[in-house]
Amino acid sequence: MSPLGEVVLVATIAGCTTGIGALPLLLTDRVSHRVYDGALGLAAGIMVGAAVFALVLPGLELGSPLEVVIGILAGGGFLLGANAFFPHLHLLFRGEQVEGTAAVRDPAGDLPTLADRVSEGSDDGHGDDLRRAALVGGTVTIHNVPEGLAVGIAFASGETALGLAIATAIAVQNVPDGFAMAVPAVRAGVSGPRTLLYTTLSGGVPEPLAAAVGFALVTVVADLFPVAAGFAAGAMIAVVFRELVPSSHGHGYADTATGTFVLGFAIMLLVDTVLAV
Repeated sequence: MSPLGEVVLVATIAGCTTGIGALPLLLTDRVSHRVYDGALGLAAGIMVGAAVFALVLPGLELGSPLEVVIGILAGGGFLLGANAFFPHLHLLFRGEQVEGTAAVRDPAGDLPTLADRVSEGSDDGHGDDLRRAALVGGTVTIHNVPEGLAVGIAFASGETALGLAIATAIAVQNVPDGFAMAVPAVRAGVSGPRTLLYTTLSGGVPEPLAAAVGFALVTVVADLFPVAAGFAAGAMIAVVFRELVPSSHGHGYADTATGTFVLGFAIMLLVDTVLAV
């Protein structure tokens, strides 16, 4: 297999792990806010850890701090710019301002199912849930692009171990991302198999395409990794603070989300140590 083929294969495997996050929703369409907020916190911690250990630190080793900083600012600006052009996740639900992917909670503390919304007399429950599912999927897809770029650039720069570390970080992080996308999709009435397919494609398509682009760029532009790594890190950190943190702090389980955030960050530290990047 050619080097480009290997990069695409690795990025595809890492991207497709978003589908794993949808598997629990094949068994139930009711998920407690505590579990949901915890999953978002875990994804946020893993993303921040991946940004620091798999992108910023290697970028500093292979380039100057200025290059990495320029990349970080560009990546953060890219994500905020994308939010300006595309509808973001902050929606107004029945007179209550809810951040991110949060939903109105039922007395049991569960995310309401579609049947619950209909029985309550909500005409727009299906539309709101479907819209939110599309918005979450769009956000997941957008932030998979810089991650894929980082994988391709690392491999093309001759940093195979680094490329594998980044791909591993992406794979671990994509699982809770897929869960965050699957919950509103199932609540909107999308079937389990289709939800699994859509969540898998949200990572399985942009990751390898972006990795191929990143691989090709480095063959043309030398010493691109520090800036590109900073770009990916900036975009990932922006996603965390623009979407995941607000989404996980609106239902009374902020401590759970914070604890899983720390756990996710620790997981990425262990991944970095084991792979000796």
